[in-house]
Amino acid sequence: MSARAQTVRLSPAQHRTLAGFARQRGLSEYAMLARVVDTGLAALAQGASSAIDAREIVTELASVGTRIVDVERMLDRALFTACAAYCYARSAASGARKSDAILTEEITAAYNRQRGLARETRP
Repeated sequence: MSARAQTVRLSPAQHRTLAGFARQRGLSEYAMLARVVDTGLAALAQGASSAIDAREIVTELASVGTRIVDVERMLDRALFTACAAYCYARSAASGARKSDAILTEEITAAYNRQRGLARETRP
């Protein structure tokens, strides 16, 4: 099949964009224009399925977001349990008889320290 010549008029902004993409990919502007046309026609041909794909992506992202919240809750509870185990073990090892109220305060303080340290290391 032979190619057919077409005249395409680009705005200055479109031409700058096309020329930039061509330079980045090491192509001539004409070769880049042919790729842009091919990609654009393929996108138009798949237009109806793209909406479905976008909806599926949004649904999956929402599902992942929900799972991340569940994992954060579980990790938070594991951190609290680890702090409690540490405080009870430290109390038992020292031989000091501390009341549950005092141990609860120590557990909460240790938990809050660890949460604070975790927040400090976030980018």
